[in-house]
Amino acid sequence: MAGTEHPARRRHRNGAEPGYDKIQQHLDADDHLRAHGAGYGYGYGYGYGYGYGRGNFYVAFLGTPSEIGRWELQFGGHHLAVANTYADGALIGATPSFRGIEPFAGFEARDGVREPGRHMREALAALLAALSPAQSAAARLGRPHHDLLLGPGRDWAFPSRAEGIAGVELTAEQRTLLPAAIEEYVADVDDESAARILAGYARELDATHVAFTGSASLLRPGDYIRIDGPSVWVEFSMHDGIVLAEPHPHAVWRDKNTDYGGRGF
Repeated sequence: MAGTEHPARRRHRNGAEPGYDKIQQHLDADDHLRAHGAGYGYGYGYGYGYGYGRGNFYVAFLGTPSEIGRWELQFGGHHLAVANTYADGALIGATPSFRGIEPFAGFEARDGVREPGRHMREALAALLAALSPAQSAAARLGRPHHDLLLGPGRDWAFPSRAEGIAGVELTAEQRTLLPAAIEEYVADVDDESAARILAGYARELDATHVAFTGSASLLRPGDYIRIDGPSVWVEFSMHDGIVLAEPHPHAVWRDKNTDYGGRGF
């Protein structure tokens, strides 16, 4: 390990936080909520014990883990849901992948500062900031969005028509920011799988749309952005604080072909 930097603060060479470390930061965040007055909060009285904290996250297996055949690993709890599907030892679906984070501002946990959602917001805000006024007007949705359109429980409900500005209408520089924003979601999986998935999304970039509502800073409640491609679906939505006063985000990555390993699973 170089220097004294905590593993959760190191970055992959591609600029995205390692997925395992990001999950650890989400667990730290939920522990932080429990320690700051939320012990009897979310889920209490509904079979979830004390609601917040890493003791309320669960692992599930659909099928039998094996290098032969299909199976799925699910892991999640408050503000986190991971669903990785495997076939004959290969990852064939890494979605749906839901992540929210409260507190959103940096917070102290064990031996360092945690900021698991910062890079995602910065990448998406950089994309919006790079749009010209005319492009921004084309990307702006005509109605507010107060939460994710395809959050947990909204499986396979993709809109039939994409909204916003298409990748083919972006400049060369803007076209580098679009896959960079998507990568903040995809790079949570192993490097080989992430490269394969991102290469597929890159081939569809011309037909991938960016749409938003609220402010382009993505810092205020009601700020919302989506990336909608032939395959990729990404959302980021800002909300009022629940336990703490500061706003916090919800985000989701879905794939129109490989959610839960595809409809055939």
